[in-house]
Amino acid sequence: MKSMKLVLGFSEDIVEEPITYQLISDFGIKVNILRASIDPGKRGKMCIEISGEKRQIEQGIDYLKQIGVEVASLAKEIQHLTDVCASCTSCIPHCPTGALSLDRQFWQVSFDAEKCILCLSCEDVCIYGAIHARKLWS
Repeated sequence: MKSMKLVLGFSEDIVEEPITYQLISDFGIKVNILRASIDPGKRGKMCIEISGEKRQIEQGIDYLKQIGVEVASLAKEIQHLTDVCASCTSCIPHCPTGALSLDRQFWQVSFDAEKCILCLSCEDVCIYGAIHARKLWS
């Protein structure tokens, strides 16, 4: 079983379509909505985690692209700039998923992109600008 996090962008033409339902019913993909900002009749963005067999996921992503959904990998959207990070740990208590933690052996903040849901809490509190996330939500 394969799992991945995606950011989906919807145009006003398809924002009201039952896209997650189609992924589940037609392709057998498990869909976990991590964050969404969707307004009927307007553009929308959704951050999801999908899991299933490789072929199911490939077919589901092809379906999304065919109907005009913008599909991007979430892992490419956030960076922990270790050369800028002072390991002050101010970001750690603000991370709801534990994607940021302190490596007590080296006393450095570490980042696990697999756990990140792009809530941007870390970016808001980092005074050094060591957490950079491209804004996906307008």
